[in-house]
Amino acid sequence: MNTKTLIIRVAKPHDAPLIAQVVAMAIGDELSLKNYCGEHYLKVLEEIAQNEKTQYSFKNTLIAEIENVPIGAVIGYDGAKLFELRDYTFSIINKHLNKIPNMTAETQAGEFYLDSIAILSNYRGQGFGKDLISALCQKALVEGHENVGLLVDFENQKAENLYSTLGFKRINETEFLGHKMWHLQKKLK
Repeated sequence: MNTKTLIIRVAKPHDAPLIAQVVAMAIGDELSLKNYCGEHYLKVLEEIAQNEKTQYSFKNTLIAEIENVPIGAVIGYDGAKLFELRDYTFSIINKHLNKIPNMTAETQAGEFYLDSIAILSNYRGQGFGKDLISALCQKALVEGHENVGLLVDFENQKAENLYSTLGFKRINETEFLGHKMWHLQKKLK
């Protein structure tokens, strides 16, 4: 049994290296990461995380900590702001790669989008991911959203099962970064 207290807090700019790592872990496909952000994708993602106006910004991130040690994070934002956030995200990528990624929209107006979540490997399987998702849903509710949405790979049944236990249901399927995905959504009200 885990007796250490989990703290979930709003991210700060100095959390950018962890946020970059979480985004990379959530995407999980190094080829996609290199296509999206280049060979030094962690450095690019770190710069994106330090910017207040990007989709992976520290402003959109909650950090999980145990005894002042960050163990994971969740990133989420208003789906209606995707293209505005992407403009800033893509401008940073363009600065490094001299190209702008071509991506389909992974969210939409009418939902708060859970973009990325990951727990560092030493802390997995202890319910901390559920705690982060619950905290993000609470944040969305406080900000006036009625739905939280996310994408999960068709092949990732374990993750889909986790989301199902938290009240997420399939609403459609899509393709994102070359993978078939389920678009799941949870009603908050």
